[in-house]
Amino acid sequence: MANPLATAITALVTLLGVLLGGWLSIRNQERLHRRDHAREWRDIRLTACGDFLTALREFIAFTLEPGITITTAPHPKLTGELMPFFDEKGSPYKEKLEATKTRVRLVSESADTVAKLNALVRKARGIAAARATHGVGEVPHELFEALWAAERDFVAAVRAEVGLPAIPIS
Repeated sequence: MANPLATAITALVTLLGVLLGGWLSIRNQERLHRRDHAREWRDIRLTACGDFLTALREFIAFTLEPGITITTAPHPKLTGELMPFFDEKGSPYKEKLEATKTRVRLVSESADTVAKLNALVRKARGIAAARATHGVGEVPHELFEALWAAERDFVAAVRAEVGLPAIPIS
């Protein structure tokens, strides 16, 4: 006949093993879930930022087309800056830029990314406002240099936010 104490110890050790195994399994599942969730949000952020950069390039390309109509008005909050306004041909480009900007703001976790985003949009608006009074080839080159510098800053901020290594500025 089996010793009741040995049977109780065996049952207790078995129960502890099952409990420990279950706890480790749950902990591992939670860790995998957190990693998958972080990866999913990283992909969402990268997609939003990529869509924004595409909209930005389309906006700039549209502003440089001959024969477009852009008007300006003083910015309601930023003294000395002009806000560009487009006709019905240009409105979709402006709306897409603004919508993708809002989407980046919605999914971004970094205040630096949002600050760089806002600076980049201001530079793009500045080119559109300048285009209202300048011909296609007459927009000051310095405005484009400032735009591309702001774009590089935005890309660097996004890369830092999503944990990608910095890339050399060329």
